Amino acid sequence: MSTGRIYKMSLTMEHHQSVSKERISLFHANPVLNKLSRIKDYSDDSCASYQGIALKTCYFLVATLFGMLLQLILQSTILAGQPAWHTFSIADGFAVTVSRLEVMILSGALFCGFISNLVAIFVRNTVPITGTLYCLSEGYTISFLVFRALGNYSYLGIEALLLTIVVVGVMSWLYTSGKIRVSSKFHVVLLTMIIGTIAFSLLLAIGSLIPMTRAVVHQLVQNAGLMVAVDVFGILIAVLFLISDFSLIDTCVKENYAKEYEWSAAYGLSFTVLWIYMKILDLLIHIAGKKDN
Repeated sequence: MSTGRIYKMSLTMEHHQSVSKERISLFHANPVLNKLSRIKDYSDDSCASYQGIALKTCYFLVATLFGMLLQLILQSTILAGQPAWHTFSIADGFAVTVSRLEVMILSGALFCGFISNLVAIFVRNTVPITGTLYCLSEGYTISFLVFRALGNYSYLGIEALLLTIVVVGVMSWLYTSGKIRVSSKFHVVLLTMIIGTIAFSLLLAIGSLIPMTRAVVHQLVQNAGLMVAVDVFGILIAVLFLISDFSLIDTCVKENYAKEYEWSAAYGLSFTVLWIYMKILDLLIHIAGKKDN
């Protein structure tokens, strides 16, 4: 091995060690990508690349589409002749009547998505499989909401998709152009917003359990204007998550992480994109319900 190569490897190792110490102190919102902030598995031969991460992200999003297709196929076949069982209200002005079998399948999809996401977070090597299962279940849930629960308002699903593409595209441009930079202050702001959201949710949950405040909580939840504001705040948090994801993916490529970490990076990004879509869809549903009333 040449002296120049040894010197280059020495500098690279020092850079990795210094950056790793800096990253450990930072807060990373996405639990999937948070694992990448502690990686020490670098490679000089087969390294992670932007193209590889992009292709794997497309794979997970296509899996989501297959989940949507599966719901549509089941809805038009085995679920078509099932007797009605119960009517659920999904938002102010929106309700859906479902059969027992439909509820069982939807519950199974939600449970599968929850478990597979947990496994993907804690067992990185399973991401190609668990990430696929999560996206399939998420696609099934999205299709149920858009094509079953929304009824004549199913076009809101297309609007949410277009808005999600715009948001992701704009945030990607702002980050790559250097107009938005991820710093320690950025993560402090993000952490503060998350804590505020959790505190608000806990207050509502506790208030709903106390007889004296239960009526107040019910009025707050039924307030369409407040729910719209909560949705907007949620979208803002999700967008900040997306920027944080871009930063960690950038680190993954620039610091020569092994190529296998492309799966975790791609799944983490797909997770955030789907989250943004669901928050935008939720916002559109509340706005449409408020106008309808």
